[in-house]
Amino acid sequence: MRPILVTGFEPFGGEPVNPSALVANALHGRVIDGVAVVGRVLPCAFGASIDALRTALAEHRPQLVLALGLASGRTGFSFERVAINVDDARIADNAGAQPIDTPVVARAAAARFTTLPIKAMVAALREAGHPAEVSNSAGTFVCNHVFYGLQHALKTRRSVRSGFMHLPLLPEQAARAVGGAPHLPFATMIEGVALALAVARTRQRDLQASEGSLA
Repeated sequence: MRPILVTGFEPFGGEPVNPSALVANALHGRVIDGVAVVGRVLPCAFGASIDALRTALAEHRPQLVLALGLASGRTGFSFERVAINVDDARIADNAGAQPIDTPVVARAAAARFTTLPIKAMVAALREAGHPAEVSNSAGTFVCNHVFYGLQHALKTRRSVRSGFMHLPLLPEQAARAVGGAPHLPFATMIEGVALALAVARTRQRDLQASEGSLA
């Protein structure tokens, strides 16, 4: 049976670890709803990240893909609705690149949407007691870059559902950050991502529930 692919990113921005990579590695080899999980860590670099993602897609031919990334300003599981076709980097990536107002894919659609049942995934996480939300912006850094590249790569493979979820800082990282907002323990991140994947495997239609925002 074709596996589930979970990707994370290597550390960036001066952080010693990236929880998305830790979660992807922790889930590697786990079986969810009878399907094996393959975890891969992508470079935090424009271009190279999509190249590594495409290699993983070709090698494993997954039935479901969830890309993970770090968003330091968030405090729960954050499911991205849409990727936009622009790179506009506030800081340089790990290779020193800092593209400004550059398309992720030239002459392609302005935006691409997740094909995961994200509202059902959010509802399941909340029912389990975890903070979760639908986000309408994946930013314009490497996370959005990979999200757009993923959806673009699978645009004609409608049987493969895919999307992106941001994770917050680990508690020990958050303790060093301004504000000291509560964050998710690592074990909770693993549990929440596994639950989200189980919902994505079994849920064919998303919930019809409001998860919009006024701004």
